[in-house]
Amino acid sequence: MSMRYKGIWPVAPTPFHDDGAIDTEGMKRVLDFMIDAGVDGLCILANFSEQFVLTDAERDQLTRLSLEHVAQRVPVIVTVSHFATCIAVERARQAKSLGAGMVMLMPPYHGATLRCAPEQIFEQFRAVGEVGIPIMVQDAPMAGNDLSVPLLVRMARDIEMVKLFKIECSPATGKLRELIAAGGDAIEGPFDGEEGITLFADLEAGATGTMTSATIPDKIKPILDLHAAGSAEAAADVYRQVLPFINFENRQCQWRAAKAAMMEGGIIRSDYCRHPIQPLHPDIRAGLMTVLRPLDPLVLCWAD
Repeated sequence: MSMRYKGIWPVAPTPFHDDGAIDTEGMKRVLDFMIDAGVDGLCILANFSEQFVLTDAERDQLTRLSLEHVAQRVPVIVTVSHFATCIAVERARQAKSLGAGMVMLMPPYHGATLRCAPEQIFEQFRAVGEVGIPIMVQDAPMAGNDLSVPLLVRMARDIEMVKLFKIECSPATGKLRELIAAGGDAIEGPFDGEEGITLFADLEAGATGTMTSATIPDKIKPILDLHAAGSAEAAADVYRQVLPFINFENRQCQWRAAKAAMMEGGIIRSDYCRHPIQPLHPDIRAGLMTVLRPLDPLVLCWAD
């Protein structure tokens, strides 16, 4: 692979109707909004898509719907994480056959205690890599695995399709810097996550991209563009403007922020989250809108 991965690749939320059924037309509108917001790529079926409350049949439905609707307008990452290697491989095959640009994979885990040794993790990524589609390694606290820099570098060098890394463990900035220094050209796409809460520091450390929520990609993208153009101070100014919202989203709302904002702006009709996920408290929702509205984001006016 010779492509240098960069830019903003947000995670699409999964909209539901108030009765909990998947809102397929709402899903299409979410994807259209994200593309109109100028994203460089997008991700489906991730943790911020509430992938853990979806049935296998619904995953299949959303994969097909999303890839057909996006129709190569931007690259799409399909999350294929599963404890069972054979299932992760089959999900990757499906994603590739339907035209996905890449897949995202967390190391295998189940529950609070079932983890895998580094060699087992390596073997799963190698098996998915044999499908022949680029892989983004998701180094997420949720998985609870210690993905050491030496292991990540080994994966990048020895598995041809492993070239992208979403580093969202804490502290992400130091790990990104160490990973880039140790891996060199093998690290084609060092990204951060966590809604971009440490984005500016991560860009200074060498990150080329970010995987945020889908709430304000139009306001975050200029940070990356300015920084890539060598205007670090201007990028820092924009970052300081959006950071109060990013902090509120990350610390108080998580994936519910994107849904609340999209419902407020008329992109989707409901911000329903399946039980046992709790709805936003009215005061939290009001606080979210208080920090969101002054940014005048596309999410609040796209549907007008």
